[in-house]
Amino acid sequence: LPVKKKPRTFYSAEQLEELEKMFQEDHYPDSEKRREIAAVVGVTPQRILVWFQNRRAKWRKLQKLSIKGNRKYPASSA
Repeated sequence: LPVKKKPRTFYSAEQLEELEKMFQEDHYPDSEKRREIAAVVGVTPQRILVWFQNRRAKWRKLQKLSIKGNRKYPASSA
């Protein structure tokens, strides 16, 4: 049987602002913290879990790109 995917969750600007603020505080919220965030944002804790997984992936990708960029154009020591 094919696995049914959940419909995509769309977040409002206010929800994203709150999620980003929480991400700056902690990249790995525990289940209790996820439940608190879910109550504030108005989605399920499972959606919060997935949002943080995706946000960490984006964060790692940006970290990798910035490291590559620094190597490509090293600061001159003149």
